[in-house]
Amino acid sequence: MYLLYTFLVLLSLSKGFNSDCPRRCSCDSAQWVQCYRLTEVPSGIPATTKRLYISHSKIQHLQLSNFTRMLALEEFILLASGTESVENDTFKTLSTLKTLELWKNKLRQVPSTLPASLEVLKLNDNSIYILHESDFEGLKELKILELKNNLISSLSPSTLSSLVSLQSLMLDDNNIESITGPLTLPHLTRMSMENNKLHLIPPSFFASLQSLKHLSFSGNFLTKIPNNLPKSLLSLKMERNQLKVVRFRDMKHLENLSHLYLSKNSLSSIDGVQLLDNLTTLELSQNQLQTLPLRLPSRLQKLDISNNLIQRVTAQDFQDLRDLKHLFLDNNIVSVFEAGALQRCSQLSNLALERNLLLSIPLRLPGTLARLDLKGNAIQDIAERELKDLKQLQVLNLRNNKISALDLKALEGLPRLRHLYLDGNPWNCTCSLLRAREVLKAKGTDVRGGQCAAPAERQGESWMSSKKIMRHCEHHLLLTEKSKETKKKPKPEEPSSIRVSMDDDYYDYELD
Repeated sequence: MYLLYTFLVLLSLSKGFNSDCPRRCSCDSAQWVQCYRLTEVPSGIPATTKRLYISHSKIQHLQLSNFTRMLALEEFILLASGTESVENDTFKTLSTLKTLELWKNKLRQVPSTLPASLEVLKLNDNSIYILHESDFEGLKELKILELKNNLISSLSPSTLSSLVSLQSLMLDDNNIESITGPLTLPHLTRMSMENNKLHLIPPSFFASLQSLKHLSFSGNFLTKIPNNLPKSLLSLKMERNQLKVVRFRDMKHLENLSHLYLSKNSLSSIDGVQLLDNLTTLELSQNQLQTLPLRLPSRLQKLDISNNLIQRVTAQDFQDLRDLKHLFLDNNIVSVFEAGALQRCSQLSNLALERNLLLSIPLRLPGTLARLDLKGNAIQDIAERELKDLKQLQVLNLRNNKISALDLKALEGLPRLRHLYLDGNPWNCTCSLLRAREVLKAKGTDVRGGQCAAPAERQGESWMSSKKIMRHCEHHLLLTEKSKETKKKPKPEEPSSIRVSMDDDYYDYELD
């Protein structure tokens, strides 16, 4: 037992524990130190430490003396430790420090005199309410600046002017009401100011942002898309604003734009979007659109127009969308779906039509579909002609419709079907329904059923699991087979003139 204990101790030491490591910390080769539940920065951290991670502690104040010996430190992360203040020049002498993250604390200002070597500065989830021009002086190597979820109310270009290498700026979830321009950050590729209080973006704001690729102003009070957006833009997020009209002629210079997000606005029309030739993703969910756009960019791969007021779907709407893969039309009031409306969408794999007013499954859907969601319509029947071409279909959702019977022939034409959802329909629980279910299960389809509406004696029972229904159908099957055998018994005088056969409906399956 003693030898075993000695072996375990030696093993633990070999994995990074050593006598120089401070209490409540673990040290990895004296270069990576992780500490939890501290009341102050430990004094015994090895001088060779390169990465120091402290979390879930109670360290109210950081001071210069905490870091005087850590001359090799490259990364310091202080997470959820209740820190309220940082002494002036605390990090100034850390000439090798590249990453400083002080997340989820109680800081009211940016720490002063940060080292020129810094490349990443993350001060998210604090109480910083103002940015001073001196906060970022000398940080010519800084590439990432994050100040999300603070109390900042304004942004001045001069505050960030020294950040000549900045590539990513995140200011989400603040109280920013105004910004001025131009913002001189020549290497900035990503900027996000989501969930602020912006009403207007000045035209000059983007004049010097000619490398910007990803921009988000979601969750503000903007009534129009900003003018003079940089030509370099790849994605633009404007969800959760107050847009009523989008002037695409003011955006036609955005020849590289591939992703446009306009959900949760007040748009009633979206004409002119075809001017964005390279658009591959367009999200328009939760607006007030009554018709589909007259023309859509031909390279579109994803269109989300769910939660609107669309009534009709015609072939004209989708005639040029040969690259479309994902179409979301759920939560509309579609009652007319023209046969073959999507046939030219030769790559469509995902079609969402749940919670509309459809009375039947649309005809001549693309054979490339892998998922078809029709939940919450008013479909009464599943016809063979509606599904016969869907050889690639893997998921079919027909929950909460008005279907009472299963047409096995319609489902037999779906060789790759793996999930079939049928809950919430008024099922007529006959033995043919159970036979259809068993055949589907036998070929590996996961069938989710529902409750019986008929006959009266079966109401409320689950046709997927009711033992009474199964016993009844099993007994009925045996009687039927005996009757058939009696009728088809060969006459003695003609022993070879009749061959015994069995109806396909009853062939080779077992009831659970």
